[in-house]
Order: sequence, then structure tokens, then C-alpha cells
Amino acid sequence: MIIVSACLAGYRCRYDGKVIPDAEIVALVKQGGAIPVCPEMMGGLPCPRVPAERTADGRRVVTKDGGDVTDAYQRGAEETLRMARLYGCEHAILKARSPSCGCGQIYDGSFSGTLRDGNGVAAALLTENGISVTLKD
Repeated sequence: MIIVSACLAGYRCRYDGKVIPDAEIVALVKQGGAIPVCPEMMGGLPCPRVPAERTADGRRVVTKDGGDVTDAYQRGAEETLRMARLYGCEHAILKARSPSCGCGQIYDGSFSGTLRDGNGVAAALLTENGISVTLKD
């Protein structure tokens, strides 16, 4: 069993409210091999929502209009880890570049489309707890 980003599984949970499923992930969920999660919504954020990015220092997550959503991202990351542990997941397939799910590279907090090295809040917590992460666009 693995954890997957719910947006990749076809759930309407992206910040912009769009549905952009990945056929392989959808099939994996339908076959019962994956648990879809959206850390952002599990942290209490709505869909759609104002775009957010991690600040350059990685300490906060802020929205494009200046709001601080760090606590919601942290809650969602903790709930994602809880789900992974509950189902015995040792691997996750997450959405690339997301401020919650991105791993290796995320947007830099300037809302300019510039990438920087770093991990999203949930991806960081999962990897810190021994769960490997693979990315999908």
C-alpha cells in the first residue's frame, strides 16, 4: 500500500479546483493499491484556494495575497503521516513542486514560477519519518 496525492488520483483538491488525473495513479487507487491524500485539504484548506508557496527560508507557507497558512500545511502533513502509518505505507507518489507534496524542488516563495531546492511540508515530514517519495507531474 502506498500514499498518493489525491489530485493525481482525480480528486478535485488542487488549489485552482481543476481535475488533472494521472491514469496510472487513478488505476492504482481503483485497484486498491494506494491511499489518496491531500495534505492541504486535510489541514483544513478549501478548494479552490489562493495559491501558496513555502518561503525561501522554508519556515512558513504563505499565500499569493499575503496570508500565512503554515499551520494548515503542518496539520495536513501530520495527518498524511498518520494515514501512512495507519496503512503501513513505506512509499508515497506525490505531486511535483507542490508546497505540501513537492520533493527536491519547490517554488521559491516569490510567486514568479522560479524553482528552488527544497521539499514541501508533507513530503519533508514523510521523508524524515522513513517514507520514500517519488514525484509525478
